[in-house]
Amino acid sequence: MANPYAGEVALVLGGRRHVLKLTLGALAELEAALEAETLVALIERFEGGRFATRDVLALLLAGLRGGGWSGTAEDLAGAEVGGGPVEAARVAALLLARAFTVPGAGDGAV
Repeated sequence: MANPYAGEVALVLGGRRHVLKLTLGALAELEAALEAETLVALIERFEGGRFATRDVLALLLAGLRGGGWSGTAEDLAGAEVGGGPVEAARVAALLLARAFTVPGAGDGAV
């Protein structure tokens, strides 16, 4: 089970449930992959609905790796996401929010 107080989010990939988490290493990988000036800029893109598919994929990949997944970007791009693209975007946004929100402060924890 994903622990929202630890910044975790669950995603079903290829019929298997995975726990995603943005560790410091995953965040560093995310910054490099998206060539984001800052993580705040990335957060603002999501909050403003100005994110691209590559943002969603990079966030999911970083979160999956932070959760211990050893797949590649190609594995993720070719995987069936439970709930489709809308669920992928929702999980990516929630993952980002949970990484930077104090637990219990309206973080959307389910």
